[in-house]
Formats: sequence, C-alpha cells, structure tokens
Amino acid sequence: MTHRLSAPIVILLVVLAACAPTPPSSSDAPPSAQPPASSVASASLPPVAFPMTLTDDAGREVTLEVEPQRIVSLAPSNTEIVCAIDACERLVGVTDFDDYPAEVVEIDKVVTMAQVDVEAVVATEPDLVLAAGNELTPSAVIDQIADLGVPVLVLYPESLDEVSADIQLVGMAVGRDDEAAALIEDMATRVDAVEEAVADLERPRTFYEVSVFEGTIYTAGESSFLASLIETAGGEPITGDALSTSIELEELVAADPELILLGDATYDSTITPESVAQRQGWEAMTAVGDGRVVVVTDDVVITRPGPRIIDGLEALARAIHPDAFE
Repeated sequence: MTHRLSAPIVILLVVLAACAPTPPSSSDAPPSAQPPASSVASASLPPVAFPMTLTDDAGREVTLEVEPQRIVSLAPSNTEIVCAIDACERLVGVTDFDDYPAEVVEIDKVVTMAQVDVEAVVATEPDLVLAAGNELTPSAVIDQIADLGVPVLVLYPESLDEVSADIQLVGMAVGRDDEAAALIEDMATRVDAVEEAVADLERPRTFYEVSVFEGTIYTAGESSFLASLIETAGGEPITGDALSTSIELEELVAADPELILLGDATYDSTITPESVAQRQGWEAMTAVGDGRVVVVTDDVVITRPGPRIIDGLEALARAIHPDAFE
C-alpha cells in the first residue's frame, strides 16, 4: 500500500536529504567494516569472493551468498553508483526520481512520489536492494524486505569520504571492486584539485538556499553533508541548528551571509537574485547589498550524494570563488 504526497513537498523532502544534520551515532551500532575513503585508492584490496558479509551505513551486517544479478535501488544516488561502476544492466527497479544516466528512466519504478511499493520491489525478484538511510527508506520497509530473505544494504553517506566508502561497498557487493577503486581514485584527484585551489583564499559566509516553502527557509543543517561540501569548496556555511534544516529569518540576517546560493532556482525559474532582493528583511544582508546572490543550476549534483557529487563540489567552488577557476 502506498500514500501519495504532493509533488512540491516530495521534491523538498528529497533535496533536504543531503541537508539533514548528522544524527547522533548509537553506541550499540557495530562499527562499519569499510576502510576510510582516503585509503581506498591506494590500498591493495583483496579479491571479491562470495559469500561475503558487509556492514552498511546503518551498522547492519548483510550477507550476500552469491554475486547479485538483479538489483533494486531505492534512491537516485544509489542508482548512479551502480551505473558508474559498470553494473547498470543489473538494475531491475528504481525510483521515479531517477534520471541519470538516461537509460535508467526506462527501468521499472518501485518508488513513486517517495513511497516504496514493497509488492513492486518483490515482483522484480531482486537479489540485492540498495536502500537509503535516515528514514528516507523507512526502517519498517527495510525490515519487511529483509524479512523476505532479500539482502538490503542501507547507504547514507554524510561526507565526501563516505560517498567514496559507499562506492567501495557497492563495488564489493556487486563484484565490481576494481571499477569502484578506479572511480574513487579519480574522485579523490578532483577533490584534491579543488582543495588546493581554495586553500589560501578568504572563506565567505555562504548561505545555500534549498527552499523557501510556506514561509520556512530551508538550508543545510549543522554538520550535514551539504555543509561539509560548502566547507570543502572554500566557503563558511551558514546552517540551521543541530536538529534542523531550517533557519529563522532573524538568525539569517544576524549571520549576515556574504554570498547567497539559490539551489532552489534549479526547480523554480521565478527564484532569481532580483526576487530575493525584494523579500522583506533580506535587503539587510551583505550578499544582497553587494549583489552576491547567485543562481545555482547544479543543485541535483550538489545534493545527490553519488559519484557526480564531485561535479557538485566543483560547481560550488566556482560559485564561491569564481576568480580561482577562470
């Protein structure tokens, strides 16, 4: 059984996933078996052999008896990981938000309007399901699928390093560890280039607007994936508090951003620097007065924690420090 939400709310929920604050870690959760991402490219990894037991981002131990051939992805970022390591042809179910690479648009949809159809998942006869953490895939759904004997790996990376670690995890799970290692090495090289380019530059106070919805201003949460991405790109992120992805206008004015990035302009052409300047109270911010309100057209790759997140990092760095990337 599924329940449908309105499209604007669903889009907001999906985008906010990368902006949510890091939840407190549980002392009862077993440690991840994944090595630090920085060691992945240089380390000599053992050959993949089945059966194998892996630890996912929720601290769950998952055993794969054989190399999976029928994979269901419950998040677009997971789909992109599978395809980036040359296993796209094994996907038998994805979400209705999946749009990259182009061939996944034709795959059966098992998630519509952010609601998982468990019957549709089971009907694809999967031997591996890649779920999303932090209740983006509800825990009850994960348990329901796992109870049917289908291995479920939960992915919820909260930093660039953890994106790389999840690529390695999926690579091991599907027998594409060499492809995963090559991808991680390329990503690390590009991250290093960005960090070197911004290392000695001023770090402007940067506000990333995810959405202004029904009067609430949504942005990156404190210690969130998006906040860490802004830091790596050379900005000082202005965030919500430790428990929220929203910020009060008074707090935002007090924080006085020097740069405002309009991520929601990706989805709404009426959101422009000019429209922001007309908002009541916003004229007091340095960014508005100095004309440093910038439309972001790469929000999908900035807020989708998959292989293209490096494209997002580079886009952020160019927006924050345009002169450094001329």
